[in-house]
Amino acid sequence: MPLSLNLAQLLRSFRLLSLTAVCAVFTSCSVGAASLQATLVDAQGKPLNGAVISLQGPTDAELPAQTAIMDQVQKQFSPRVLAVHTSTKVTFPNSDNIRHHVYSFSPAKRFELRLYEGTPSEPITFDKPGVVVLGCNIHDWMVGYIYVTDDPWFASSDANGKVSLQLPAGHYIVTLWHPKSPDLLPQKGGELTVSEKGASQQYAVNVPAGSNESEEDEAHEYAPKPSAFGNAFKKAASETQQ
Repeated sequence: MPLSLNLAQLLRSFRLLSLTAVCAVFTSCSVGAASLQATLVDAQGKPLNGAVISLQGPTDAELPAQTAIMDQVQKQFSPRVLAVHTSTKVTFPNSDNIRHHVYSFSPAKRFELRLYEGTPSEPITFDKPGVVVLGCNIHDWMVGYIYVTDDPWFASSDANGKVSLQLPAGHYIVTLWHPKSPDLLPQKGGELTVSEKGASQQYAVNVPAGSNESEEDEAHEYAPKPSAFGNAFKKAASETQQ
């Protein structure tokens, strides 16, 4: 085989290892691997987009260092909900043609990326489990969430409330979360046994009815409260741009 492998092929290979399929990094996954197909719904049985399920299970193996991306596209955080393992390094590229000023006042991770374009040179390490609410000091409606968990298996649901995870057969403790969870706290999802044939399960998350409203409406309702610094900053930035 030629030593000069195609760079694009290498990049595609690396992308196959995603945070929602972290089972592949465990040696214990090579035996008895199984599939979990989960559907996350609200109390009325309607599918939830951007709900997170995480599972604590039969292995205490540690994940290697992980990386993830929280982009900014069309003045919105993308993805709106990002689930990561503790100690993951997250990069915050700005794909818009305007500048953003990203910040978080959340106890799980306080940080600030001052007004910028492109991609900051250093990622942010999320080293404490919890919910991190993101805002932009320039655009009040922008809001995003990073759910940081110690659990080794996790994923956020798609527009149909669907989640697919590869994991070892065994017994698990399930945790659920959604941006509209009361007080933004995780919820107990009970226990689950996954056989080698896999499992399919539906989970109801305790959220208000209509939690799949438009992202813009949700952003206005749940955006972090502006600080005095934020108001002053926006005023100064506006005057500078005029």
